[in-house]
Amino acid sequence: MDRMRESVFAILQDISGAPFLDLFSGSGVIGIEAASRGAEPVVLVEKDYGKKPVLLKNISFVTSDIRLLCMTAERFIKTRETMQFGYIFLDPPFGYRKKQDLLTYVAESRLCSNGSTVMIHHPSSETLEQDISYLHCTDRRVYGGSTVSFYVRNKISDRSSRTSV
Repeated sequence: MDRMRESVFAILQDISGAPFLDLFSGSGVIGIEAASRGAEPVVLVEKDYGKKPVLLKNISFVTSDIRLLCMTAERFIKTRETMQFGYIFLDPPFGYRKKQDLLTYVAESRLCSNGSTVMIHHPSSETLEQDISYLHCTDRRVYGGSTVSFYVRNKISDRSSRTSV
Protein backbone atom coordinates (compact mmCIF):
# COMPACT_ATOMS: atom_id res chain seq x y z
CA MET A 1 0.00 0.00 0.00
CA ASP A 2 2.85 2.42 0.80
CA ARG A 3 4.50 1.75 -2.57
CA MET A 4 1.19 2.24 -4.37
CA ARG A 5 0.51 5.51 -2.53
CA GLU A 6 3.99 6.89 -3.29
CA SER A 7 3.65 5.88 -6.94
CA VAL A 8 0.20 7.48 -7.31
CA PHE A 9 1.41 10.81 -5.96
CA ALA A 10 4.60 10.66 -8.04
CA ILE A 11 2.39 10.27 -11.13
CA LEU A 12 0.14 13.17 -10.07
CA GLN A 13 3.14 15.42 -9.30
CA ASP A 14 2.11 18.89 -8.08
CA ILE A 15 -1.39 18.85 -6.59
CA SER A 16 -0.97 21.90 -4.37
CA GLY A 17 -4.09 24.03 -4.14
CA ALA A 18 -6.24 21.44 -5.92
CA PRO A 19 -9.42 20.09 -4.31
CA PHE A 20 -9.04 16.34 -3.58
CA LEU A 21 -11.78 13.79 -2.87
CA ASP A 22 -11.03 10.43 -1.22
CA LEU A 23 -14.11 8.20 -1.59
CA PHE A 24 -14.12 4.97 0.45
CA SER A 25 -11.36 6.58 2.52
CA GLY A 26 -10.83 3.75 5.04
CA SER A 27 -8.10 5.03 7.37
CA GLY A 28 -7.80 8.30 5.43
CA VAL A 29 -4.19 7.69 4.41
CA ILE A 30 -4.67 8.76 0.76
CA GLY A 31 -6.46 11.98 1.73
CA ILE A 32 -3.88 12.75 4.41
CA GLU A 33 -1.08 12.24 1.87
CA ALA A 34 -2.90 14.58 -0.54
CA ALA A 35 -3.20 17.21 2.20
CA SER A 36 0.51 16.84 3.05
CA ARG A 37 1.27 17.57 -0.61
CA GLY A 38 -0.77 20.77 -0.58
CA ALA A 39 -4.15 19.65 -1.92
CA GLU A 40 -6.91 21.79 -0.47
CA PRO A 41 -9.62 21.23 0.50
CA VAL A 42 -9.43 17.48 1.02
CA VAL A 43 -12.68 15.62 1.59
CA LEU A 44 -12.74 12.11 3.04
CA VAL A 45 -15.90 10.04 2.60
CA GLU A 46 -16.29 6.82 4.58
CA LYS A 47 -19.56 5.00 5.24
CA ASP A 48 -18.34 2.96 8.23
CA TYR A 49 -19.19 5.05 11.32
CA GLY A 50 -17.05 2.64 13.34
CA LYS A 51 -13.99 4.09 11.61
CA LYS A 52 -14.88 7.68 12.52
CA PRO A 53 -12.85 7.86 15.79
CA VAL A 54 -9.74 6.50 14.03
CA LEU A 55 -10.22 8.84 11.07
CA LEU A 56 -10.65 11.85 13.35
CA LYS A 57 -7.49 10.90 15.23
CA ASN A 58 -5.60 10.37 11.96
CA ILE A 59 -6.58 13.76 10.55
CA SER A 60 -6.23 15.67 13.84
CA PHE A 61 -2.63 16.71 13.04
CA VAL A 62 -3.43 17.94 9.51
CA THR A 63 -3.25 21.72 9.47
CA SER A 64 -4.81 22.29 6.05
CA ASP A 65 -8.51 22.15 5.19
CA ILE A 66 -9.53 18.48 5.53
CA ARG A 67 -13.10 17.34 6.09
CA LEU A 68 -14.62 13.99 7.04
CA LEU A 69 -18.10 12.93 6.00
CA CYS A 70 -19.59 9.64 7.15
CA MET A 71 -21.94 8.46 4.40
CA THR A 72 -21.92 6.12 1.43
CA ALA A 73 -19.98 7.16 -1.64
CA GLU A 74 -23.16 6.90 -3.71
CA ARG A 75 -25.03 9.27 -1.39
CA PHE A 76 -22.15 11.73 -1.44
CA ILE A 77 -22.12 11.71 -5.25
CA LYS A 78 -25.87 12.39 -5.36
CA THR A 79 -26.01 15.06 -2.64
CA ARG A 80 -22.81 17.07 -3.13
CA GLU A 81 -23.43 18.25 -6.65
CA THR A 82 -22.01 21.73 -6.07
CA MET A 83 -18.51 20.65 -5.04
CA GLN A 84 -15.89 20.10 -7.75
CA PHE A 85 -12.58 18.31 -7.38
CA GLY A 86 -9.43 18.29 -9.47
CA TYR A 87 -8.57 14.82 -8.14
CA ILE A 88 -10.86 12.01 -7.07
CA PHE A 89 -9.52 8.77 -5.60
CA LEU A 90 -11.91 5.81 -5.42
CA ASP A 91 -10.96 2.83 -3.29
CA PRO A 92 -14.09 0.68 -3.10
CA PRO A 93 -13.82 -2.73 -1.45
CA PHE A 94 -12.43 -5.30 -3.88
CA GLY A 95 -15.77 -7.15 -3.68
CA TYR A 96 -17.68 -4.04 -4.82
CA ARG A 97 -19.29 -5.20 -8.05
CA LYS A 98 -20.34 -1.89 -9.61
CA LYS A 99 -16.99 -0.18 -10.17
CA GLN A 100 -17.77 0.86 -13.76
CA ASP A 101 -21.17 2.21 -12.66
CA LEU A 102 -19.41 4.12 -9.88
CA LEU A 103 -17.03 5.67 -12.42
CA THR A 104 -20.02 6.62 -14.59
CA TYR A 105 -21.80 8.27 -11.65
CA VAL A 106 -18.69 10.26 -10.80
CA ALA A 107 -18.04 11.24 -14.43
CA GLU A 108 -21.60 12.44 -14.93
CA SER A 109 -21.80 14.29 -11.63
CA ARG A 110 -20.73 17.85 -10.99
CA LEU A 111 -17.97 16.54 -8.71
CA CYS A 112 -15.76 16.35 -11.81
CA SER A 113 -14.81 19.27 -13.95
CA ASN A 114 -13.19 19.12 -17.37
CA GLY A 115 -9.66 17.82 -16.88
CA SER A 116 -10.33 16.26 -13.46
CA THR A 117 -8.30 13.14 -12.73
CA VAL A 118 -10.24 10.17 -11.37
CA MET A 119 -8.31 7.22 -9.98
CA ILE A 120 -9.74 3.86 -8.97
CA HIS A 121 -7.98 1.13 -6.98
CA HIS A 122 -9.22 -2.31 -8.05
CA PRO A 123 -8.12 -5.95 -8.27
CA SER A 124 -5.74 -6.62 -11.16
CA SER A 125 -8.07 -9.47 -12.19
CA GLU A 126 -10.78 -6.91 -13.04
CA THR A 127 -10.52 -5.14 -16.36
CA LEU A 128 -12.22 -1.77 -16.52
CA GLU A 129 -13.20 -0.14 -19.80
CA GLN A 130 -10.82 2.33 -21.47
CA ASP A 131 -13.61 4.88 -21.86
CA ILE A 132 -16.39 5.17 -19.30
CA SER A 133 -18.93 7.92 -19.89
CA TYR A 134 -16.86 11.14 -20.04
CA LEU A 135 -13.74 9.49 -18.62
CA HIS A 136 -10.78 8.32 -20.67
CA CYS A 137 -8.17 5.99 -19.15
CA THR A 138 -4.71 7.54 -19.42
CA ASP A 139 -2.68 5.12 -17.29
CA ARG A 140 -2.86 1.86 -15.37
CA ARG A 141 -0.34 0.83 -12.73
CA VAL A 142 -0.17 -2.71 -11.35
CA TYR A 143 0.96 -3.33 -7.77
CA GLY A 144 0.90 -7.09 -7.27
CA GLY A 145 -2.75 -8.14 -7.10
CA SER A 146 -4.09 -4.60 -7.35
CA THR A 147 -4.21 -1.92 -10.02
CA VAL A 148 -4.79 1.81 -10.00
CA SER A 149 -6.46 3.04 -13.18
CA PHE A 150 -6.17 6.77 -13.97
CA TYR A 151 -8.92 8.50 -15.91
CA VAL A 152 -9.25 12.09 -17.11
CA ARG A 153 -12.61 13.75 -17.58
CA ASN A 154 -13.14 14.86 -21.16
CA LYS A 155 -14.81 18.10 -22.10
CA ILE A 156 -18.58 17.84 -22.20
CA SER A 157 -20.41 19.71 -24.92
CA ASP A 158 -23.38 21.78 -23.88
CA ARG A 159 -26.23 19.27 -23.81
CA SER A 160 -28.81 22.02 -23.53
CA SER A 161 -27.86 23.34 -26.98
CA ARG A 162 -28.91 20.10 -28.67
CA THR A 163 -32.29 20.12 -30.31
CA SER A 164 -34.66 17.24 -30.95
CA VAL A 165 -35.64 16.32 -34.49
